[in-house]
Amino acid sequence: MSVLTSGQLNLPDEKLDPWLGKVKFGSSIATLSASEPMKFGTGEYMTFDIGEAEYVGEGANKGASTITPTTKTTKPFKFHKTVRWTEEVKWASEDHQLKAIEQILSLIQPSLSRALDFGVYHGINPTGGAAVPAMTEKLSQTTNVVEIDSDDPPQINLDDADALVLADRFNPRDVALDPTFAAVFGKQRVPLATGEQIGPKMYADLTYATAPAGRLENHNSSVSDTVGAVGVAAAATNVKAFVGDFSAIRWGIQRAIGLEMIEYGDPDGQGDLKRNNQVAFRAEVVYGWGIADLSAFAKIIDAVA
Repeated sequence: MSVLTSGQLNLPDEKLDPWLGKVKFGSSIATLSASEPMKFGTGEYMTFDIGEAEYVGEGANKGASTITPTTKTTKPFKFHKTVRWTEEVKWASEDHQLKAIEQILSLIQPSLSRALDFGVYHGINPTGGAAVPAMTEKLSQTTNVVEIDSDDPPQINLDDADALVLADRFNPRDVALDPTFAAVFGKQRVPLATGEQIGPKMYADLTYATAPAGRLENHNSSVSDTVGAVGVAAAATNVKAFVGDFSAIRWGIQRAIGLEMIEYGDPDGQGDLKRNNQVAFRAEVVYGWGIADLSAFAKIIDAVA
C-alpha cells in the first residue's frame, strides 16, 4: 500500500524529530546560541539594564532603582528547498518510501540549516547571494571592526576583537570562524624544547566542524564557510570571524519542517514533472530571529583579500 499521497506528508516523529535536532549541526548560529520557542509572526522582546544594587545603611532610606528597557523585534523568514525524485518512489513499498524520505531529508537539511547563518550574519538570500531588504539587521553591521594586518599573528586580531566587545560591556565568550581563518590557528604548533617547530598542536580543542562547539583562546568556537559567505554573497564580505556574546542572538523555528510532494507542473523551473516522470519534494522552514545589541559583537575582516 502506498503511503505517499498528494499534498502535505505526515512524517513519522522518528523521522522528523531527529531532522529538527540536526539544524544545529549545519548552523554556527545554532551551535553558539540556544534556540527559543517562538510563535509565527513578528514578535517583540525586551532587554533590561537595571544597573547595580544599592547598599542601604541601618535606618537609612532606600533610593530609586533605575531600569532602562530596550525593545527589540524578531521577524519571520521563510526558506525552502526543492528536490526532484523519480516518480517510481510513489509506487514502492512502504519501507522503501521511508528510506527515500530519509534520503530526501538528508539532502535538504544542510541547506536549510545554513540559511539561518546567511540571514543572521549577512542578511542575504543563500540562492544568488543578494541582500534581502526585509533582513534589516545583521551581525555584519556591527561597528566593532578589526582589520587583519599581515604582520599580526591571529591571536592579536582575536584579542583586539575581544577588547572592542569588552569596551561595550559585553562578554566575548564565542567566536564563529571562516575555515581559512581557523586554519591559521589550526596549523600552529608548540615549539619543542630542542628548538624544532613540529611540536603538539597549539589549539588541540579547535575543530573544523560547525558542531559541536570547539574551544579557541577561551572562546566557544564554531567553524563554517557561512561566516565569510565566500562563493554565496553577491559582493565580498571580507569577514573572517565574528566574536562576541552569541546569547544576544534570539532565534527559533516558528514553523517546523513541512515536506510536500508535488506531482504536477514546474515548481522549480526545471521542466514539467509529468513530462520527466518525476515528483518534487519541497521542504520549508520559518525561522524567527533578532539581535539584542550589535555592540555585543565584533567582526574581523581581511580587507586586502
